[in-house]
Amino acid sequence: QVQLVESGGGSVHPGGSLRLSCAASGCPFSRDVMSWFRRAQGRERVLVANVIPSYTTTYLLASVKGRFTAFRDNDNNTLDLQVTNLGPEDTAVYYCSRASTSWGQGTQVTVSS
Repeated sequence: QVQLVESGGGSVHPGGSLRLSCAASGCPFSRDVMSWFRRAQGRERVLVANVIPSYTTTYLLASVKGRFTAFRDNDNNTLDLQVTNLGPEDTAVYYCSRASTSWGQGTQVTVSS
């Protein structure tokens, strides 16, 4: 059974940073495309980043380019998202996904002054 557990969310002021992490189990992580999505309140879920097994980020949401970086560790089955220079528009629940078919419970990021 695939299990994805996110952590690292929190409340920060504008300009702040966080490192989100996703721990995966029960799946062939090193062969899976892993992704970060986010859903702001009242809005649809959007793809933030895709990282393929070879560690390459194949997609990054335009509005986060230069501020967010996705990392994966195939030895430890983790997917991280370093988020910097956060703004109120980044407030959302951030979800880890395996192949867009399995999902974690999400971690809340709130940016406010």
